[in-house]
Amino acid sequence: MIKRRLWFIVTVMILIIPGCGVNSNLMWKSEKGVEVNSEDIPLNPEEEYKLSVDDKITFRMTTNNGAILIETMSGLTTERLIQSAPVEYLIRKDSTVELPKLGKIVAAGLSIEDFEDTLISQYSREYQEPFIQVSITNQRVIVFPGNGSDAKVIPLLNANTTLMEVIAQAGGITDRGKSNTVKLMRRANGERKVYVMDLSVMSGLKFADMVVQANDYIYVEPTPDISKELAEDIVPITSIISTALLILSVIQLFQ
Repeated sequence: MIKRRLWFIVTVMILIIPGCGVNSNLMWKSEKGVEVNSEDIPLNPEEEYKLSVDDKITFRMTTNNGAILIETMSGLTTERLIQSAPVEYLIRKDSTVELPKLGKIVAAGLSIEDFEDTLISQYSREYQEPFIQVSITNQRVIVFPGNGSDAKVIPLLNANTTLMEVIAQAGGITDRGKSNTVKLMRRANGERKVYVMDLSVMSGLKFADMVVQANDYIYVEPTPDISKELAEDIVPITSIISTALLILSVIQLFQ
């Protein structure tokens, strides 16, 4: 009776040990038998990036259509162009950004060019032929290079950053990464579209120069590390069984 109860307890403990799912940390696995067509992957942005909530922007304004910029660079003027640290402005949850003298103005949903035109129209009421340049300062992509612990947030410093550049900045594809299953997750029309690329063959070279966009996710599917995780799961189970056998041996000694 004692032996039966003991073995019952051991069995229950084995079943409830947490973390017994092999490779349970893997995300966004490709479903078996599902073919993915990569021919429709856009190598260049299909449309201009639209400003969105939580974007941070800076802008620079000069008058007379930016004449002083040209005159300063060419040495045609002795006037000093005052350079100051750019001020960042946050696009708020209500889609507006608060700017000097203008107050709140709608920004989310506009392309950079459209937003520049809006500012030119607004500031021209007080300034002569304003020349305005707008930049987004917090654009980034998230790269999972094949091992979750190596994931990186890569800032986009220019508008034409390529897939190969961001993978290189993330340290390249890791040893566990499957170069034949590289997933690009891009937000379009309010939802994420998933494109799968095969970078393990020369035909996949065309994707290297694909221009990434702000808020893209680039996920290199990892190869399951079955041996490591099985070992991690089996060790506690083995320890429980060993303890149970020791207890049984002690019980038998005193019977």
